[in-house]
Amino acid sequence: MTKANNPLKSSYLLLHNIRSVHNVGSIFRTADAAGIKKIFLTGYTPTPVDRFGREVKELSKVSLGGELSVEWEYFKTPGFVLKKLETLLEPIQIIGIEQDKKAQDYKKVKVKQPVLFIVGNEVEGIPASLLSRCDVIAEIPMKGKKESLNVGVSLGIALFRMLNI
Repeated sequence: MTKANNPLKSSYLLLHNIRSVHNVGSIFRTADAAGIKKIFLTGYTPTPVDRFGREVKELSKVSLGGELSVEWEYFKTPGFVLKKLETLLEPIQIIGIEQDKKAQDYKKVKVKQPVLFIVGNEVEGIPASLLSRCDVIAEIPMKGKKESLNVGVSLGIALFRMLNI
């Protein structure tokens, strides 16, 4: 088993209630570049295929094939994903990328693998019930007037820094 295929040395993503198909496509492209093993899509996050099994063209256009090279799976609720991963890969580090009073600067986060990175809705972020399951909450400091970055941009910055890519 090579390092890339070893689930004990792997990184996973959980996207919960992401609204924009373009954001999801961008995240698939970034996930491919970062060597993510699998993406879990939950809630109303768009998937690469619709309920009839047809390709979602807007997503594939943005991902440039990332949805074909990164394994993915859809679940209605994120709790099932966490339970599944904790059963298969115990221990697994869970890192939420979110602005929160308990968050630490993403540059100071020590990643242990296997690891699951979680991002949430573009406006509401990661729900408190899901944040409470995180071992670490990582935040990207904002120096300008805007309060936050786009979810796909935030995830890309965090992944590449925290995974030392």
